This record gives sequence, C-alpha cells and structure tokens, in this order.
Amino acid sequence: MKREELIVVRGGGDLATGTIHRLWSAGLRVLVLEAEHPAAIRRQVSLCEAVYEGETTVEGLRAVRAASLAEAEAVWAENAVPVLVDPKGACLPKAKPAVLIDAIIAKKNLGTTRAMAPLTIALGPGFVAGRDVDVVVETKRGHKLGRIIREGAAAPNSGVPGIIGGYGAERVIHSPAAGIFRNCHAIADFVEAGETIAELETSEGGRIPVKTQISGILRGLLRDGYPVTKGFKVADVDPRREELENCFLISDKARCIAGSVLELVAAQLWK
Repeated sequence: MKREELIVVRGGGDLATGTIHRLWSAGLRVLVLEAEHPAAIRRQVSLCEAVYEGETTVEGLRAVRAASLAEAEAVWAENAVPVLVDPKGACLPKAKPAVLIDAIIAKKNLGTTRAMAPLTIALGPGFVAGRDVDVVVETKRGHKLGRIIREGAAAPNSGVPGIIGGYGAERVIHSPAAGIFRNCHAIADFVEAGETIAELETSEGGRIPVKTQISGILRGLLRDGYPVTKGFKVADVDPRREELENCFLISDKARCIAGSVLELVAAQLWK
C-alpha cells in the first residue's frame, strides 16, 4: 500500500468521522460512502451531514458531497474528503481501495465482504474477523474499547448506552411512536428533565411530544423532518452541563477507535 492509495469508509456518523478525521490528519486519501438519508444524531460531528448540506466541516476537516469518483478527485485536490451516496458500494470495483472500513455501526453486516479490499476492517458487533472482514475493532466502552480483534467478534450489542455523568439508558431518547420528527430544540441547548425536545407528526395528523428523562445538554438530535419508526434513536442528552463544547468535538470513544484503525492502516502501509 502507498500513501496515495485509497481508503474507503462506509458510513459518516460520529464514530466513523473520528476515524476519517484521523486518517485524513495522517495525510491519507479517504472516500466516504453514505446512505441516501443518513440518520446521525450527533450531527455537529458527523461528516454524513454533507449529504444534506452539500458540505460540512468537523474540527478543520471539510467534507464535500460528490456525485461520482471523477468529482471526488476535485475534492481531494482541495485537501477535503468526498462523500459519495453509495450505500451498496457500487463504486468499489472502479475505485479499487487498498483498505475498506465498515463504520456504519449498524450492529450487523450490511454487505461488507473481504473481497472489497486487500484489508477490510469493521467497527463494532455484527462481524467475525477472519470470515466477514480481516479485522474487527471493539466499540463498546470499557477496558477493551479500541481493542483489535483478529479472530472472533466484538462484544454483542447490549442495547444499553455507556455511562456518562452517572447516566446510561436515561440519557438516550427513542421515538415513542412512528411519525415525522420535528425539532423543538437545537443541538447544544440546555434542557430540563421532562421537557419536550421534539414532536412526532403522526399519519393521523396528531402530534406526540418527545421528552427527555434527564436535564443536561442536548448533545445529539435527529434531523428535522426525518421519518422515524417507534423506538428509533432520536436524541442524546449529556448531563454534564460544563461540557458544552463537546457537542462540536469528536468524542473520546471515537478517537480511541480511530487510533486502532490508523494502527492497522499504518501496518498495511509499511508492508
């Protein structure tokens, strides 16, 4: 592998963005593949927002939506990262990446195979190293976060968020019903326990309030107008009121995972 060879990252959410930022900072060429309608809630630190806005910037890294690999070349020439809507990876035979990273964090494999690149890496559960991909990186908070797994799988999805400021499940908000998500607040707002942060427009024309269980900073919030199903993750409240700037910074978790990915890529680079 040479420095000018391509690294493809499937997914542009907040954890993926930590990895993309680290690779870009190391001077490597990265292409992001995204879905047509990304559903990130930590939108201030998610490069997938370029799908909607045309471009976005996270900690100095500018991401630009590209319509093709040809357009991606112009983005790379500007020292930016192109984001291509290509959820199935149709461009891969032509792109010929040296490394492919599945950073969708879907808790299951949405089609990544070892045939997609000489080195394939997956973040989190849903993959078996040595079968689905070459290597898996642990994404569960705790002592093993960021651990490189060459045989076997990451810890299964527990469905319980990591503890922040003494809160776990309480800090994550899920949709109480199906409908169209309508924001009443913005990311970085202070909210109180029991406060309505959004509403759901139902098919019957009604509106159902979406409330927070705890007080704190609204660190993540789904995009206004997004159609959701019951139980869909729509927001994240950080109880640490002094951590306002974290709404706009890549998380410690994302940076830890990114370091492991860069280690793997560097080892491939020096082969």
